[in-house]
Amino acid sequence: MSYTVPAQTRIGHVHLKVSDLQRSLDFYCGLLGFELMVKYGDQAAFISAGGYHHHIGLNTWHSKGMPPAPENAPGLYHTAILYPTRKDLAAIYKRLTDAKVPFTGFSDHGVSEALYLNDPDQNGVELYWDKPRDQWPKDENGQLTMYTHRLNLSNLLQELES
Repeated sequence: MSYTVPAQTRIGHVHLKVSDLQRSLDFYCGLLGFELMVKYGDQAAFISAGGYHHHIGLNTWHSKGMPPAPENAPGLYHTAILYPTRKDLAAIYKRLTDAKVPFTGFSDHGVSEALYLNDPDQNGVELYWDKPRDQWPKDENGQLTMYTHRLNLSNLLQELES
């Protein structure tokens, strides 16, 4: 029997193994602006946007002091963090650029615009916003046709002028 997950289902949080808890907190809270909800010594922390119990869990239970996971092995490709507006995405882009954080890519996917970078443990991070559904590209049959084009960063930054 076929089953379809309910449309209101959401991915609730991601829990990352990190090698240095404070270094990860400096990145996710200090740089990206997440709020620390609870910390368990130097072993684990739960962080949030807007006071939710946690959107991201960080722990060193099996990874303290360890090197990053191999790039060419199964595992998490990236954590995607959805911003509510294009202006919010522009603001975090400017903040990270001003802090000289290296990016790994910038994409317009037709349905969304995204910035890509790595956290201190080389876990991929996607920062993005979704375009309104009525702007999503579709073919002549009404099927979604996502793509990957280079994101126009100067156009994105114009959002901060309004």
